[in-house]
Amino acid sequence: MNAKSFVVTFFSLVATTGVLYFIGHWFTIPSLMFHHEFTTSQNGFMMTTGSLLPLIVGLVVSFFAEKLYVRRTRQKLG
Repeated sequence: MNAKSFVVTFFSLVATTGVLYFIGHWFTIPSLMFHHEFTTSQNGFMMTTGSLLPLIVGLVVSFFAEKLYVRRTRQKLG
């Protein structure tokens, strides 16, 4: 993976995840919202997080964006 391929992959991950979390908070869609809660007590601690669905979608989109970028650069070279 070269530097340009990494930039395309990373930017597509950040952009997709960010847009989905923004839409989730803007329209109050619980499956697209991130929230976390951390509580401690004498018995220990409990940590809960919100939806990781936008992150998973972002990973899938970045995977396909990298594959598409690599294919198009190989077509230009060959």
